[in-house]
Amino acid sequence: MLMLPHKMSALCFVLIMAFFFMLPPLHAASEKEKQGWGNDDEYNKLYSSRELDKLRGNVVKFKKVSPLPGMSNATVMVLDDDGDKIDVQLCPVWFATAKDTGIKRGDRVKVKGSWAEIDGVDVFLASKVKKGEYYEFKVRLTKDGTPFWNMSPEQLAHERGQQ
Repeated sequence: MLMLPHKMSALCFVLIMAFFFMLPPLHAASEKEKQGWGNDDEYNKLYSSRELDKLRGNVVKFKKVSPLPGMSNATVMVLDDDGDKIDVQLCPVWFATAKDTGIKRGDRVKVKGSWAEIDGVDVFLASKVKKGEYYEFKVRLTKDGTPFWNMSPEQLAHERGQQ
């Protein structure tokens, strides 16, 4: 009976630490890394909040891809949607790596976002990825497509508090 509070506090500590390790890093990216990722840059204009779509499938793998010439790499999740392999572009690698997403190969996920064509290839620009009933990884505001990676720390904390 005396061990119960200790075990509960240890469990709380582990859960809190797990939560913080699942958050993308908030380190400052260099200006070179940020090139092309701004709200008014060409890449962000490809996202259309008026034409949202949903995908569902299993994660095949993650990879890093430079979405447009001169941009730093994006974290890309390859999704198997009933036999179709779809590249789902999540965010800049400097904002979140595959490990930071809390999603791994083999997970069944639902993705909300917008289709875009880059160099003749259809890609899906994600706003959020949901795994199971209780976990989601958000990278954009669904209502207008504002990328989380361009938010101030205060805005980002507010949005994460809403999840």
